Amino acid sequence: MIKTTVNTSSGGAAPTGDEAYDVAVIGAGAAGLSAALLLGRARRRVVVIDAGEPRNAPAAHMHGFLSRDGLPPATLLDLGQAEIAHYGVDVIRGRVEHVEPGYGVRLEGGPVLRVRRLLVATGLRDELPDIPGVRERWGRDLLHCPYCHAYEVRDQPLAVLGTRPGAVHQALLLRQWSEDIVFLTHALELSEQEREQLDAFGVSIVEGQAVRLVVDDDRLRGIELTDGRVIPRAAAFLFPRPAPRDDLLALLGCAKDDQGWVVTDRTGRTSVPGVWAAGNVVDPRAQVIAAAGMGSTAAFAINADLLHEDVEHATARHRATAAQA
Repeated sequence: MIKTTVNTSSGGAAPTGDEAYDVAVIGAGAAGLSAALLLGRARRRVVVIDAGEPRNAPAAHMHGFLSRDGLPPATLLDLGQAEIAHYGVDVIRGRVEHVEPGYGVRLEGGPVLRVRRLLVATGLRDELPDIPGVRERWGRDLLHCPYCHAYEVRDQPLAVLGTRPGAVHQALLLRQWSEDIVFLTHALELSEQEREQLDAFGVSIVEGQAVRLVVDDDRLRGIELTDGRVIPRAAAFLFPRPAPRDDLLALLGCAKDDQGWVVTDRTGRTSVPGVWAAGNVVDPRAQVIAAAGMGSTAAFAINADLLHEDVEHATARHRATAAQA
């Protein structure tokens, strides 16, 4: 079911597919909303299409965003949508089924919207290990980013699960927030150098594989291993595998690097003319504030590109009119 937010302030009506937009922004996270805000203020005709599945939905609070530190992520998005509505930006709650040459953006169960430029800001999925309790505690006391969450669990007994190679760096980094860090090897085979670094930096290494998170009274109490041991911990960190939601970019034929991520220039422009990408869909390391900046940067470039095209068309019409005079 497609839900459309009508901007009554500009006298708009729900999109039917008959009108043309300057820009379609696919994804209403920090990157997409920031781009829509700037483009709306530039008086461009903009539509934002969003499936309503933000990556940080499980988190209670967002940190590291100047002037908004500690704000619930959903509140930031609500504020952003209210702001872009003020500038006449249409918002459609739905999914993009297909993007056709030209560009026609086909919505699931809805019309095809004609647009001049595309900004894809669909984010990524965190692929989590299949350990009982992981999905239920994700974003609560099972965490990912030390910069986002470690301050809230500072000076507490913490664990790092060795699910991916980046976990070693994560454990070393977390020593800035706690003196009691346990590294559970889980699925990793540590090198001698890694063992030496962890030991030298005061991180305890526990051999074994985690089988479940031990939860009591809606709080993480520890991590149970295959041999029955329970390692008491107040919070745990793991390094998930980031999977970009880049199906539309792949469909359009956007070039990727050797790691499988879509390649963009400094403005977010992809290898396909008229298509930009911003936020976690192209950069898994971007925090909310960085993703917002990427969206704004892309919006500047998109507006400049549209202006160049508008001037070219106006000049051609001017010449044609002069020739007929």
